[in-house]
Amino acid sequence: MDIGANLKAVRKQRGLSQRELAKRAGVTNSTISMIEKNSVSPSVSSLKKVLSGIPMSLVEFFSTDLSQSVGIPVVYREHDLLDIGTNDVSMKLVGKEYPNRAMSVLLETYAPGSDSGEEMLRHEGEEAGIVVSGRLELTVDEDVMVLDTGDSYYFESTRPHRFRNPFDEECKLYSTTTPANF
Repeated sequence: MDIGANLKAVRKQRGLSQRELAKRAGVTNSTISMIEKNSVSPSVSSLKKVLSGIPMSLVEFFSTDLSQSVGIPVVYREHDLLDIGTNDVSMKLVGKEYPNRAMSVLLETYAPGSDSGEEMLRHEGEEAGIVVSGRLELTVDEDVMVLDTGDSYYFESTRPHRFRNPFDEECKLYSTTTPANF
């Protein structure tokens, strides 16, 4: 039995975040994370303590191997994508159900005249994208660049940046950010 995967499956089945389970069990978030990643093998008493936050007995935990039964989707249909955009910018998130995503993959659509906001964006991580239709204006630091269909970008997200579509046609692009921001 994969104890880490089973704990993660049980936790998710009960609708608990790592933080919530840690709080209930009286352990640190990193303890839950390390067990789920199989970075550590918990002692029986440690596992019992963690399971008390669910609550679940050791017998119940070991009698069912949930790690194999939890189906994480591989394919996401168009109707499965979660739109997290605002106003005239659609941002459809790929893999909303995928646990502990390391990146956010988005299908972004900018209507004519739309933008990511007046203020420059700035956050940890990296961003990359490719324009699949239309044109997009990208500002990074003081540089303003126009990307045409087929053009792409890649930069550290700590640099001030902004996306705009001052053109007459819609712009679609696929982008990814790390860490997963959404």
